[in-house]
Amino acid sequence: MADPYSLSGKFVVVTGGTRGLGRMVSLAAARGGARVLSVYARNDDAANALAAEASREGLDVAILRADLSGEKGLKSIEEACSARTEERTLCLVHCAATGVHKPVAELTVRHLEWTFAVNVRAFLELTQRLLPRFRAGSAVVAVSSAGAERAVPGYTLVGSSKGALESLARHLAAELAPRGVRVNVLAPGSVPTDAWAAMPDRERRLAEAAARTPRGALVTPDEVALAARFLLSDAAAGIVGHTLVVDGGRRIVE
Repeated sequence: MADPYSLSGKFVVVTGGTRGLGRMVSLAAARGGARVLSVYARNDDAANALAAEASREGLDVAILRADLSGEKGLKSIEEACSARTEERTLCLVHCAATGVHKPVAELTVRHLEWTFAVNVRAFLELTQRLLPRFRAGSAVVAVSSAGAERAVPGYTLVGSSKGALESLARHLAAELAPRGVRVNVLAPGSVPTDAWAAMPDRERRLAEAAARTPRGALVTPDEVALAARFLLSDAAAGIVGHTLVVDGGRRIVE
């Protein structure tokens, strides 16, 4: 019997795939046997570092620079998938995220449009573009955050976009499940990555989150990436439209 946790035979597209959680998801998927396409927007140094690490480990990771907020970037991902999927089962992990961390009074419509363009609209548009290439066994994972459910200072736009992302994923899950395509959400707790650089009082917030977590420590990027790998695998075949929280138990306590 084949290993249900293996990603052999899968082609995994990871948006925001060269930094932070996305980088770890790209590596975890490749280590699981998948061919991976890691998509990034601007940071060439991070992309080159991932490519070098994958090469050292002998992992099948391709790098693609593409802006998810525009037609050109989405089209380039679609074309890359058309050229590379071959007989493999296509999967998608939407790790890409952006946002503005400001008090409500300082937010503008432009801030809102930019945040939702990458965090929500790009997920829908990319899923639609890849739909003809999905088949039974394909898996889609949208990466959310605790801000989708809880109010966090300075996190208004990002948090609300994550709430919209989770709702969108559930609707996609219901519609695509009859085709054998699974859509789920992965919701990490506070994870110490470079994404926290934009958050005010980040050191204090991370310390408080760790102190309030039952195990007394934050979840690691590796732990989150392994959860994503599980959701992509056939071992998660019965999980549809679910939000998998990976936070070390933080949300179960006051």
